[in-house]
Amino acid sequence: MLLRLLASLVIGALSGAAANKIMNGNSKGFFQNAFLGIIGGLVGGFLGDLIGIGGEGWLSSILLAIAGSCLVVWLARKIVK
Repeated sequence: MLLRLLASLVIGALSGAAANKIMNGNSKGFFQNAFLGIIGGLVGGFLGDLIGIGGEGWLSSILLAIAGSCLVVWLARKIVK
């Protein structure tokens, strides 16, 4: 259980960094990217399960986390503006 949580946090941090690059973000902070990635991973996993594309593999988890992170970054930009 602890190992799964740690793996989720690492995937979230990496997906946050990837989303920052994809969305041409100006965030340079690790913790901000990690936070957005973790929230994005939750959002991406939830939406993936809702539409039936959620998977148990590492690749699908990473792709859903990156997609969710991009969505969270986009929404945050819309709310801040």
